[in-house]
Amino acid sequence: MRVVIAEDSALFREGLAALLVTAGHTIVGRAATAAAAVAQVRAHQPDITVLDVRMPERDEGVAAAAEIRAWEPEAPVMLLSQHVETRHCVDLATGGSFGYLLKDRVLDVDDFFVALDRVARGGTALDPEVVAQLVGAARADTELALLTPRELDVLGHMAQGLSNRAVARRLHLSARTVETHIGSIFAKLGLVDAPDEHRRVRAVLAYLSAART
Repeated sequence: MRVVIAEDSALFREGLAALLVTAGHTIVGRAATAAAAVAQVRAHQPDITVLDVRMPERDEGVAAAAEIRAWEPEAPVMLLSQHVETRHCVDLATGGSFGYLLKDRVLDVDDFFVALDRVARGGTALDPEVVAQLVGAARADTELALLTPRELDVLGHMAQGLSNRAVARRLHLSARTVETHIGSIFAKLGLVDAPDEHRRVRAVLAYLSAART
């Protein structure tokens, strides 16, 4: 893949670039500011852009992602951060080709590469904590209040683009139990289930968008 990396920490930026190059990817642009990131994306039209959320001012990375998507709605974007910023994120996620991972929770390089590839192919890769905060941003009097804590946990893993079997492994549940939870989630949210993993994630996030305050 052709990648643009936007990160104000030179050490992290170059370390990530080295990992990606070792994995066979090509770095076509590097940026230390949001403005430079947008310019690099327009100049090189990469397969995916990796953005730090804080760069260098608070939450500039999210604004840059929104600007990139306004210019090219299907441009794949992966946000990396040490905290969760929900501004613009629901709109970005519902369009697909979007990831938001917390740096401290990326414990396996191969898992990161899998998530990066999923986003580049049009999918979604969200940390469960990101989904939890998106859920929390919705009104308490909506159908979301009907979901149990376990259903919210399953929802968070679904939003990473994981299959039922993968969710079961992560949560140490049987595949049949996960299927039951997912059926309950869609019934409570009034959403129609679909075999495509990314479509169902976008449907759930679209509902969250409509339910926001």
